[in-house]
Amino acid sequence: MIHILVVDDDKNLNQTVCTYLNDCGFEAKGVLSATEAYDEMYNNLYELIISDIMMPEIDGFEFAETVRQVNRQIPILFMSAKDDLPSKRKGFLVGIDDYMVKPVELAELEMRVRALLRRANIEMERKLVVANLELDADGMTASIDGEEISITTREFHILYKLLSYPKKTFTRAQLMDEFWGIDSGTSLRAVDVYITKLRDKFSACNGFEIKTVRGLGYKTVLL
Repeated sequence: MIHILVVDDDKNLNQTVCTYLNDCGFEAKGVLSATEAYDEMYNNLYELIISDIMMPEIDGFEFAETVRQVNRQIPILFMSAKDDLPSKRKGFLVGIDDYMVKPVELAELEMRVRALLRRANIEMERKLVVANLELDADGMTASIDGEEISITTREFHILYKLLSYPKKTFTRAQLMDEFWGIDSGTSLRAVDVYITKLRDKFSACNGFEIKTVRGLGYKTVLL
Protein backbone atom coordinates (compact mmCIF):
# COMPACT_ATOMS: atom_id res chain seq x y z
CA MET A 1 0.00 0.00 0.00
CA ILE A 2 1.19 3.52 -0.82
CA HIS A 3 1.81 5.71 2.23
CA ILE A 4 1.11 9.43 1.83
CA LEU A 5 2.04 12.15 4.32
CA VAL A 6 -0.36 15.12 4.46
CA VAL A 7 1.11 18.26 6.08
CA ASP A 8 -1.44 21.00 6.75
CA ASP A 9 -2.25 22.99 9.89
CA ASP A 10 -5.93 23.14 8.91
CA LYS A 11 -7.05 20.17 10.98
CA ASN A 12 -10.46 19.74 9.30
CA LEU A 13 -9.04 19.87 5.78
CA ASN A 14 -6.22 17.56 6.78
CA GLN A 15 -8.69 14.97 8.07
CA THR A 16 -10.89 15.35 4.99
CA VAL A 17 -7.98 14.78 2.60
CA CYS A 18 -6.68 11.81 4.57
CA THR A 19 -10.11 10.19 4.76
CA TYR A 20 -10.66 10.62 1.04
CA LEU A 21 -7.24 9.23 0.12
CA ASN A 22 -7.72 6.29 2.48
CA ASP A 23 -11.04 5.54 0.78
CA CYS A 24 -9.16 5.56 -2.55
CA GLY A 25 -6.91 2.74 -1.34
CA PHE A 26 -3.97 4.74 -0.02
CA GLU A 27 -2.66 4.93 3.53
CA ALA A 28 -2.68 8.66 4.36
CA LYS A 29 -1.29 10.09 7.59
CA GLY A 30 -1.97 13.69 8.59
CA VAL A 31 0.31 15.98 10.60
CA LEU A 32 -0.21 19.65 11.45
CA SER A 33 3.31 21.03 11.09
CA ALA A 34 6.60 20.52 9.30
CA THR A 35 8.23 19.56 12.61
CA GLU A 36 5.76 16.71 13.05
CA ALA A 37 6.36 15.73 9.42
CA TYR A 38 10.11 15.44 9.99
CA ASP A 39 9.49 13.09 12.92
CA GLU A 40 7.13 10.97 10.82
CA MET A 41 9.60 10.74 7.94
CA TYR A 42 12.46 9.73 10.22
CA ASN A 43 10.46 6.81 11.59
CA ASN A 44 8.35 5.69 8.62
CA LEU A 45 8.55 5.26 4.86
CA TYR A 46 6.38 7.53 2.73
CA GLU A 47 6.00 7.49 -1.05
CA LEU A 48 4.43 10.95 -1.52
CA ILE A 49 4.01 14.22 0.40
CA ILE A 50 1.11 16.67 0.19
CA SER A 51 1.92 19.96 1.91
CA ASP A 52 0.38 23.34 2.60
CA ILE A 53 2.58 26.45 2.28
CA MET A 54 1.34 28.78 5.01
CA MET A 55 2.11 26.96 8.25
CA PRO A 56 3.45 28.19 11.62
CA GLU A 57 7.19 28.17 12.37
CA ILE A 58 8.33 26.31 9.23
CA ASP A 59 6.45 27.10 6.02
CA GLY A 60 5.96 24.77 3.08
CA PHE A 61 8.81 26.27 1.06
CA GLU A 62 11.39 25.61 3.78
CA PHE A 63 9.89 22.18 4.46
CA ALA A 64 10.07 21.11 0.80
CA GLU A 65 13.60 22.45 0.45
CA THR A 66 14.71 20.47 3.51
CA VAL A 67 13.06 17.28 2.24
CA ARG A 68 14.82 17.70 -1.10
CA GLN A 69 18.19 17.90 0.65
CA VAL A 70 17.78 14.33 1.87
CA ASN A 71 15.37 12.80 -0.63
CA ARG A 72 15.45 13.87 -4.26
CA GLN A 73 12.96 11.26 -5.46
CA ILE A 74 9.83 11.50 -3.31
CA PRO A 75 7.01 13.37 -5.11
CA ILE A 76 5.85 16.56 -3.35
CA LEU A 77 2.52 18.22 -4.11
CA PHE A 78 1.70 21.67 -2.75
CA MET A 79 -1.92 22.32 -1.80
CA SER A 80 -2.23 26.02 -0.97
CA ALA A 81 -4.55 29.01 -0.97
CA LYS A 82 -1.74 31.06 -2.54
CA ASP A 83 -2.72 31.45 -6.20
CA ASP A 84 -0.02 33.88 -7.31
CA LEU A 85 2.64 33.04 -9.86
CA PRO A 86 5.62 33.97 -7.60
CA SER A 87 4.49 31.41 -5.00
CA LYS A 88 4.08 28.72 -7.64
CA ARG A 89 7.48 29.56 -9.14
CA LYS A 90 9.16 29.45 -5.73
CA GLY A 91 7.54 26.09 -5.00
CA PHE A 92 8.85 24.52 -8.19
CA LEU A 93 12.28 26.09 -7.65
CA VAL A 94 12.62 24.44 -4.22
CA GLY A 95 11.73 21.10 -5.78
CA ILE A 96 8.00 20.37 -5.67
CA ASP A 97 6.39 18.30 -8.43
CA ASP A 98 2.84 19.67 -8.56
CA TYR A 99 0.76 22.56 -7.21
CA MET A 100 -2.97 22.76 -6.46
CA VAL A 101 -4.87 25.84 -5.34
CA LYS A 102 -7.38 25.58 -2.50
CA PRO A 103 -10.20 24.80 -2.40
CA VAL A 104 -9.19 21.58 -4.12
CA GLU A 105 -11.43 19.07 -5.84
CA LEU A 106 -10.69 15.81 -4.07
CA ALA A 107 -11.26 13.75 -7.23
CA GLU A 108 -8.68 15.88 -9.05
CA LEU A 109 -6.29 15.51 -6.10
CA GLU A 110 -6.56 11.73 -6.42
CA MET A 111 -5.81 11.91 -10.16
CA ARG A 112 -2.77 14.09 -9.58
CA VAL A 113 -1.51 11.80 -6.82
CA ARG A 114 -1.79 8.76 -9.07
CA ALA A 115 -0.05 10.61 -11.92
CA LEU A 116 2.85 11.62 -9.64
CA LEU A 117 3.24 8.07 -8.37
CA ARG A 118 3.16 6.73 -11.92
CA ARG A 119 5.87 9.15 -13.03
CA ALA A 120 7.97 8.16 -10.03
CA ASN A 121 7.46 4.46 -10.88
CA ILE A 122 6.02 3.78 -7.43
CA GLU A 123 3.74 0.76 -7.31
CA MET A 124 0.78 0.27 -5.00
CA GLU A 125 2.26 -2.90 -3.57
CA ARG A 126 5.35 -1.86 -1.66
CA LYS A 127 7.47 -4.95 -2.18
CA LEU A 128 10.95 -5.31 -3.58
CA VAL A 129 12.06 -8.67 -4.92
CA VAL A 130 15.73 -9.13 -5.79
CA ALA A 131 16.59 -12.72 -6.72
CA ASN A 132 15.90 -14.76 -3.55
CA LEU A 133 15.32 -11.71 -1.35
CA GLU A 134 11.91 -10.13 -0.70
CA LEU A 135 11.45 -6.87 1.20
CA ASP A 136 7.91 -6.02 2.32
CA ALA A 137 7.66 -2.35 3.29
CA ASP A 138 4.16 -2.72 4.73
CA GLY A 139 5.12 -5.56 7.04
CA MET A 140 8.67 -4.22 7.48
CA THR A 141 9.98 -7.74 6.88
CA ALA A 142 12.83 -9.23 4.91
CA SER A 143 13.09 -12.85 3.81
CA ILE A 144 15.57 -14.95 1.85
CA ASP A 145 14.18 -18.06 0.15
CA GLY A 146 11.02 -17.57 2.21
CA GLU A 147 12.85 -17.52 5.54
CA GLU A 148 12.45 -14.28 7.49
CA ILE A 149 15.61 -12.44 8.47
CA SER A 150 15.75 -10.51 11.74
CA ILE A 151 16.20 -6.84 10.87
CA THR A 152 15.76 -3.54 12.71
CA THR A 153 13.55 -0.76 11.36
CA ARG A 154 16.54 1.43 10.48
CA GLU A 155 18.36 -1.47 8.78
CA PHE A 156 15.24 -2.17 6.73
CA HIS A 157 14.85 1.46 5.68
CA ILE A 158 18.48 1.74 4.58
CA LEU A 159 18.42 -1.50 2.58
CA TYR A 160 15.04 -0.67 1.01
CA LYS A 161 16.38 2.73 -0.03
CA LEU A 162 19.57 1.33 -1.55
CA LEU A 163 17.75 -1.41 -3.46
CA SER A 164 15.09 1.00 -4.72
CA TYR A 165 17.80 2.86 -6.65
CA PRO A 166 20.43 0.32 -7.76
CA LYS A 167 23.72 1.79 -9.02
CA LYS A 168 22.88 5.13 -7.40
CA THR A 169 25.48 6.27 -4.89
CA PHE A 170 24.21 7.59 -1.57
CA THR A 171 26.70 9.52 0.51
CA ARG A 172 27.11 8.77 4.20
CA ALA A 173 25.75 12.24 4.94
CA GLN A 174 22.61 11.61 2.86
CA LEU A 175 21.90 8.34 4.63
CA MET A 176 22.62 9.92 8.00
CA ASP A 177 20.28 12.86 7.36
CA GLU A 178 17.44 10.66 6.11
CA PHE A 179 17.58 7.84 8.65
CA TRP A 180 19.05 9.47 11.76
CA GLY A 181 17.77 13.02 11.29
CA ILE A 182 19.37 16.23 10.06
CA ASP A 183 20.11 17.42 13.60
CA SER A 184 21.50 14.09 14.77
CA GLY A 185 24.79 14.28 16.60
CA THR A 186 25.63 10.71 15.62
CA SER A 187 28.94 10.15 13.83
CA LEU A 188 28.94 9.24 10.13
CA ARG A 189 30.72 6.07 11.21
CA ALA A 190 27.31 4.79 12.33
CA VAL A 191 26.39 4.43 8.65
CA ASP A 192 29.42 2.19 8.09
CA VAL A 193 28.41 0.04 11.07
CA TYR A 194 24.91 -0.45 9.67
CA ILE A 195 26.22 -1.29 6.21
CA THR A 196 28.50 -3.94 7.73
CA LYS A 197 25.50 -5.42 9.56
CA LEU A 198 23.46 -5.50 6.36
CA ARG A 199 26.25 -7.21 4.43
CA ASP A 200 26.51 -9.87 7.12
CA LYS A 201 22.77 -10.46 7.46
CA PHE A 202 22.16 -10.69 3.70
CA SER A 203 25.29 -12.50 2.61
CA ALA A 204 23.08 -15.42 1.52
CA CYS A 205 21.26 -13.22 -1.00
CA ASN A 206 22.59 -13.93 -4.48
CA GLY A 207 20.99 -10.96 -6.22
CA PHE A 208 22.91 -7.90 -5.09
CA GLU A 209 26.00 -6.49 -3.42
CA ILE A 210 26.43 -3.33 -1.38
CA LYS A 211 29.48 -1.63 -2.85
CA THR A 212 31.61 0.97 -1.13
CA VAL A 213 32.19 4.06 -3.26
CA ARG A 214 35.52 5.28 -1.94
CA GLY A 215 35.36 8.72 -0.40
CA LEU A 216 31.60 9.01 -0.91
CA GLY A 217 29.32 6.31 0.44
CA TYR A 218 27.50 3.23 -0.79
CA LYS A 219 25.46 1.82 -3.65
CA THR A 220 23.82 -1.49 -4.49
CA VAL A 221 24.73 -3.42 -7.62
CA LEU A 222 22.37 -6.08 -8.94
CA LEU A 223 24.06 -9.35 -9.93
